[in-house]
Amino acid sequence: MSTVNATDMDDARPAAAAGKGPILSLRGITKTFPGVRALNAVSLDLYPGQVTALIGENGAGKSTLVKTLTGIYLPDEGEIVIKGKPVALTSAHDAFERGITAIHQETVLFDELSVAENIFLGHSPRKRWGMIDWKAMHERSKSLLAEMGIGHVAPDTPLKELGIASKHLVAVARAMSIEAEIVIMDEPTASLSHKEIEDLFVLIDMLRQDGKAILFISHKFDEIYRIADRYTVFRDGEMVGEGLLKDASQKQIVRMMVGRAVDQIFPKRETEIGAPVLKVDGLSHPTEFADIGFELRQGEILGFYGLVGAGRSEVMQALFGITRPSAGTITLDGKPVEAKSPADAIDAGIVYVPEERGKQGVVVDLPIFQNVSLPSLRKTSSNGFLQLAEEFRLAREYTERLDLRAASLSQTAGTLSGGNQQKVVIAKWLATRPRVIILDEPTKGIDIGSKAAVHEFMGDLVAGGLSVIMVSSELPEIMGMSDRIIVLREGRIAGVYENDGSLDAETLVSVAADIGEEAAA
Repeated sequence: MSTVNATDMDDARPAAAAGKGPILSLRGITKTFPGVRALNAVSLDLYPGQVTALIGENGAGKSTLVKTLTGIYLPDEGEIVIKGKPVALTSAHDAFERGITAIHQETVLFDELSVAENIFLGHSPRKRWGMIDWKAMHERSKSLLAEMGIGHVAPDTPLKELGIASKHLVAVARAMSIEAEIVIMDEPTASLSHKEIEDLFVLIDMLRQDGKAILFISHKFDEIYRIADRYTVFRDGEMVGEGLLKDASQKQIVRMMVGRAVDQIFPKRETEIGAPVLKVDGLSHPTEFADIGFELRQGEILGFYGLVGAGRSEVMQALFGITRPSAGTITLDGKPVEAKSPADAIDAGIVYVPEERGKQGVVVDLPIFQNVSLPSLRKTSSNGFLQLAEEFRLAREYTERLDLRAASLSQTAGTLSGGNQQKVVIAKWLATRPRVIILDEPTKGIDIGSKAAVHEFMGDLVAGGLSVIMVSSELPEIMGMSDRIIVLREGRIAGVYENDGSLDAETLVSVAADIGEEAAA
């Protein structure tokens, strides 16, 4: 695959430092976690007076890169260069001192402090003897807010009284107050309205005019092409493309994001698809999703794909009774299901393997056998008393089927690897003998070998007549394992596709990101 490169600046952008080299460069940055190489020898350049968009699928390594730039992670290999000098960012404070600040989707500010205190936290103006100069802090905050066009926000207002958009603006004011030269914006528009996004873009233009180097992370292509000068594309922890946006079409960038031979990585077992088992019609929630309707057939793996915030997990949690939909019907084997709680869903035959297995899937302080038997206590009890031998028998039956690697079934779940924890969660729900199993990001954060074991067992499930809904952000997994694929965008179904060999990854990404054919051409 070719890499799009360019050296000239986009003349349409009012870059404040035309002709200058990068203020920050990453060279050969590698970061490895147990079983996972999150970053593999990546490079990145940020230029003063320019916005660089960092683009990639979920799991491409973007978050790890941000944490490396902000001193939270130390790279295993590679070099960080600021203003031509190699530096070591050993802490968040160290990054802050070197002029790097980050504005996240979830603003990292303090609700109980005032606007002014948040803006100048850690670098308050001082009087003699080191006392905080509250008057100077208030005046400087007022001046900054006025300069940004939000003078109506009083510096002494408690932050908790502001909305999400105003909190983002306070975070921008903080970046301007420390005279940060490098500003990282990680999905800053995810919770904002259209008008609030436009207001934020005005401020980004202000930062650009002021010579700041800005790293802008977003899944939304319209925003990327609206605000960015340059792009860098990550895929599977590697940098696969960079250049000027004016020289690259959306179709080219999508191809960089997804360029993998998925049929070779995820061979799928052929199974006979039967009649519909689960029917969902008009399922809606006041804030998360609307008018969701689909059928799941016996022996089928139905994939759900979408970008961050598309509503995939929220729909699954409604099916499992974690949240209550405001409208719609759910039918299983022709019988209506009213899942007012997870217990109702389990009794009906629907189980859910959550994305956050450490928080929602396993009880880390309990042994493996008790984790597996937890939803099946009626099977392992007699006259109201738990039968230890039955708990062990049940746990052994299902963990052996999943090839669980553990010293014993008495080992606590928290001591297992991520992949083996996932196997415990799946074993727990299979022991209930469900009709439908929902797998939400089933291989997130686990090593390649464990991924292969989970995929193989998914094939066993459908071969045995079980029906599977799989939510995944990994395109190879979605395309390699699914019989059909539903794409969600902003809480609604944007497309339904038979995975018959003619479907390509670019189509899914384009639909998920709302890129029209004319834009992708």
